Amino acid sequence: MPAAPSSTTVAGLVTALVGFLSSFAVVLTGLRAVGASPGQAASGLVVLSVAMGLSTVLLAQRTRMPVTVAWSTPGAALLATASAPSWEVAVGAFVLVGALVLLTAVWPRLGSAIGAIPPVLAQAMLAGVLVPLCLQPVRAVLEIPWLVVPVVVVWVVLLRLSPRWAVPAAFLVTLGLIGWLALRDGGVAAAALVPRLEWTTPDLGSVAVVGLALPLFLVTMASQNVPGMAVLASYGYRAPWRPAMAVTGAGTVLGAPFGGHAINLAAISAALAAGPEADADPARRYLAARTAGLAYVGLALVSAAVAALVVSAPAGLVAAAAGLALWPVLASSLSAALARAEDRIPVLGTLLVAVSGITVGGVGSAFWSLVVGLALWAWFRPSPA
Repeated sequence: MPAAPSSTTVAGLVTALVGFLSSFAVVLTGLRAVGASPGQAASGLVVLSVAMGLSTVLLAQRTRMPVTVAWSTPGAALLATASAPSWEVAVGAFVLVGALVLLTAVWPRLGSAIGAIPPVLAQAMLAGVLVPLCLQPVRAVLEIPWLVVPVVVVWVVLLRLSPRWAVPAAFLVTLGLIGWLALRDGGVAAAALVPRLEWTTPDLGSVAVVGLALPLFLVTMASQNVPGMAVLASYGYRAPWRPAMAVTGAGTVLGAPFGGHAINLAAISAALAAGPEADADPARRYLAARTAGLAYVGLALVSAAVAALVVSAPAGLVAAAAGLALWPVLASSLSAALARAEDRIPVLGTLLVAVSGITVGGVGSAFWSLVVGLALWAWFRPSPA
């Protein structure tokens, strides 16, 4: 009789499955919104899966800690409501994000500067860029109820009974519906199911690169890297800041020309490998992270097929599923941003500018929301004499 898989193996596989299934649609939606073709978006999903898998294996093996790496889900949500003059400009922004993450590994002052930005403003910016995407399920229930209602029902039921699996299950139902429709209409071309990488030469000369890169960098640091460190610390691990930033920054730079927007420390799924469920012995939990990394590389092999199915989906269905997945993130961001009454005017200004979707000088609303928020913060919260 074959031996049962170890707890670290199971925890690692669950970490990878939850991490991939709970946000792949957000990633594809974000890449398509800033100009990626179906092939370029599929390439981005492949390279992100490989990059976060290899980075996780490297960090877990070298540090002997359950350090897991993920793609930037908040960053993908930001892209989904952003705009870029061209896909080449967006790729240039991805390269710049990776370079800035690398810089935080070698220049601590940059990390200090990020820390000086009030966290409530970062949360308000994130909430603002999430609102339009989180409205998609509401609209889609009216437009294509026969497709969206089953997804919503599965999500609501599991959110009550087994929250960890609510979003993955909702996405699996979504993929099942898309697959059924594709088969009914003649299927998906076999060539689209094969994973491949598509190179895009970055455009680093446009002002829009900075306007897109800075909010993407900030939301990745504030909503992923910093919470990821905190999750590891809560389980007794002193996370390796510099090695983690060096590896994820390099991975982002290398993956950007193939469509990868950003990788970072896992925050949402980090506890699955770092907690006692992975292994009673904290010294062995790195094995769960290593398994998760290998599983991510394996998932890259099917990511092109997933992307091809998503592209064939009826308009609004994937965006609805992606928006549904981000409801808990939006709730958390709003709760953190509006916790203190004295912060609410700067927070509200940041939120409303981010929601507005304005573009000024080729730079999107996420950047200007921070400019407005910081100005209001300085005015209403002056430094003590």
